[in-house]
Amino acid sequence: MTRFISLNHFLTTILFLTTFIAAAQDNSYEDGKSYILGGLDVTGLQSYNEQTVKTYTGLRVGQPITLPGEQISEVIKKLWGLELFSEIEFFITNIEENTVFLELNIIERPTLTNIKFYGVKKGKIEGLIKDTDLKKGKKITESLISNSKNYIVNKYKKQGYLNAEVAIATSKDTLDTNTQSMVVNVNKGDKVKIRDIIFEGNEQLGDKKLRKALKNTKKKKFGRFWKKSKYIQEDYEEDLGLLIDKFAENGYRDARVISDSVIKVDENNIDLKIKVEEGDKYYFGNIDFVGNTVYTDRQLNQVLGIKKGDTYNGVLLRERIADNSKPDPSDVTSLYQNNGYLFSTINPVEISAANDTIDFEIRIIEGKETFLSHVTVSGNDKTNDHVIYRELRTRPGQKYNKADIIRSIRELGQLGFFDAEQITPDVLNANPNEGTVDLAWNLVESGSSQIELQGGYGGGGFIGTLGLSFSNFSIQNLFKGEKYKPVPMGDGQTFALRLQASQTYRVYSLNFAEPWLGGKKPVRFNLSMSRTQQFAASYDTSGDIDINKDQQFSITGITAGLAKRVQWPDDFFTISHSLSYQLYDFRNYNIGLFNFGDGKANSLAYTFGISRNATQGGRIFPRGGSNFEVSAKFTPPWSLFSNKDFRELKNRSEELEEEKNSVGLSAADQSELEDLDQERFRLLEYYKVKFKGDWYTTLVDKLVLRSNAEFGFLGSYNSAVGNVPFERFYVGGDGLGNFTLDGRDVVQLRGYDEQAVTPYSDGATSPDGALIYNKFSLELRYPLTLKPSASIYGLAFLEGGNSFNNFQDFNPFELKRSAGVGLRIFMPAFGLLGIDFGYGFDEDLVPTSAGQGPSGWQTHFIIGQQF
Repeated sequence: MTRFISLNHFLTTILFLTTFIAAAQDNSYEDGKSYILGGLDVTGLQSYNEQTVKTYTGLRVGQPITLPGEQISEVIKKLWGLELFSEIEFFITNIEENTVFLELNIIERPTLTNIKFYGVKKGKIEGLIKDTDLKKGKKITESLISNSKNYIVNKYKKQGYLNAEVAIATSKDTLDTNTQSMVVNVNKGDKVKIRDIIFEGNEQLGDKKLRKALKNTKKKKFGRFWKKSKYIQEDYEEDLGLLIDKFAENGYRDARVISDSVIKVDENNIDLKIKVEEGDKYYFGNIDFVGNTVYTDRQLNQVLGIKKGDTYNGVLLRERIADNSKPDPSDVTSLYQNNGYLFSTINPVEISAANDTIDFEIRIIEGKETFLSHVTVSGNDKTNDHVIYRELRTRPGQKYNKADIIRSIRELGQLGFFDAEQITPDVLNANPNEGTVDLAWNLVESGSSQIELQGGYGGGGFIGTLGLSFSNFSIQNLFKGEKYKPVPMGDGQTFALRLQASQTYRVYSLNFAEPWLGGKKPVRFNLSMSRTQQFAASYDTSGDIDINKDQQFSITGITAGLAKRVQWPDDFFTISHSLSYQLYDFRNYNIGLFNFGDGKANSLAYTFGISRNATQGGRIFPRGGSNFEVSAKFTPPWSLFSNKDFRELKNRSEELEEEKNSVGLSAADQSELEDLDQERFRLLEYYKVKFKGDWYTTLVDKLVLRSNAEFGFLGSYNSAVGNVPFERFYVGGDGLGNFTLDGRDVVQLRGYDEQAVTPYSDGATSPDGALIYNKFSLELRYPLTLKPSASIYGLAFLEGGNSFNNFQDFNPFELKRSAGVGLRIFMPAFGLLGIDFGYGFDEDLVPTSAGQGPSGWQTHFIIGQQF
């Protein structure tokens, strides 16, 4: 572009001077004479207004002008800079004494009115137009065409299309004046793959090890999924640096790439030939620390972890000094920065290299201790400042501590109120002389409220659900109308209300949680209330459902709990306590696990829990760390305090059961049997232990492995009383609890029908629930997008689990196995949505399916699942 303008500018100037000299000869005036501009005419215009062009020149009638002189040259240069004209010429039309009249002749550049792409998918065209700026109304220049062509070619080359070709043509558009249409033909060709990577000169490190060192440059290999074999120049050049690092890791610090070449095999394949020189192998000698006063040599050596005589490893040395690949590394730089020395510098310097041994000095400039001067928060439009500040571990006046910043990022991400991917504190106003720095937390709010509004057909009728969940609620502003936006928000409290109803059941539940009870310490208070009603239903011969509301089973419950973060064993631990009460009321309704259909059962239970949540990367898509919880729920051993002989009650009950199954019972005996079970279960007694652990590991890039293990056991104190009919485990399906509020645990096991991996009574049509279960799963996750408006990730899983009714049958390795794929979408207003396709390799436990082979393919929908 520059060359083209300069040439035209030069030719135009020569033309002007020639014209001017001829006019000067005709009018007999001296070179460089001063004139008054008497007039300026603009010719050649097609779309521009003459006055507009005159304004561009900056010339005005009546002004002094020297001809020839710099003024005209500057005007020409200015007009060229506008890139609106393809030719610019000045002429002298007349001279009257000291007055000169000029003519400016221009040729306008055509305007782009329409553009068409061929050889590009429709969805990609808009992005190309935006990147190349080939939009309607743009002036068509040679540089625009050239730059656009080069951009598109390079774009496809970066994707492995080394043979990509682009042709751009323009044609006159007859619908308007001085306009042109443009056609862009793109021929990507096939991707060029790397057939082989050939090394020369390597004697100590094998080809296989060197190929593995190339992170993004791989040769074609069957079965490779995550790394493609396409050739991308930029990645290849970066990988050559990693190749040298691989030699340095193994002691060859002088290794270098002598030459590398790309050998074309055919149109779609190339070979890479890399010639290296390894050099000699080196070892670490003496490592001395210089300038350290805060830490002793022994302390620094413990962090450095390199001893005299170790094989030289330049990459390891660099990482132990300052590892920038991790947010919280254990290196010497972090050791200083975690103790307030932000401005410290640590540099390893080779001081001698005798034979094969290298001596080092680690030169340290500790600098001044650094303190936080100001800590500010911005971007929180809904969340109140105190909710954020109480989670921050960075406060004004404290020493600068990198570890505290990393932990604060995690805590803010765990709140769920902000986009975890965009929590980036900025270090401002750093003053090494005074030892102060400011910290600015820039946050992006994400939706923290969810609504569940569903309607569907099931259980013989319409099912309607209304759920509201506000995870950033403010109860203190409940009666302040001006705080409703649309509900009072900002104090970090949780308020959830859920209503569900059909012909056969109704559910009401309310939950409130305050994470900082009293506002001074992280003590979480939780209060929940619930009530569910289940009505008896029967079907006539036509399939119509008949509801009998005189036959019903209801559960009314209330739970209050406290949970506190503790400092030991570390401050990721939380200890929780809760007290719950449930009233089970039966009115002419029998669920099959006991003999009475009228009566009440009461459950008063205390739950103690220990959990440790140290995940990294936010709640939606954790990328590292772990999360586990152990809980023990138990009731008082009521039978221990009772004078009743429960052994006698059980024996008599078993006698009546045998008689019932053989010859039937009289009305009196049936009434006695019901009274016996009512007596056994009037006050429920049991203990329940559960464990659940999740571990997250980033394998490569954003690919994350989630490992999961679960176990649960429900036991009884007194064998004469027996196991309670509630609080049981139901395994199989999507893991959603639906409307059940009887303390049961619904355990996800994809690839099997709902609750199909749960023991059934002989001939029963529904499971009775298990007393023991265990489950293991591996899940690979990869994010498609992690934006605040919607986070989406795909997954593939392997899963195995089972349930049992006693320890005699329990075998942790006797698993119902499954595998499959799925997709998760998190939208702030609706929670987590998803779908899984799972294949069950084994038979489930449904009596009618025994011997029918594997469970096969199952589809599971996840709607509104919480974290």
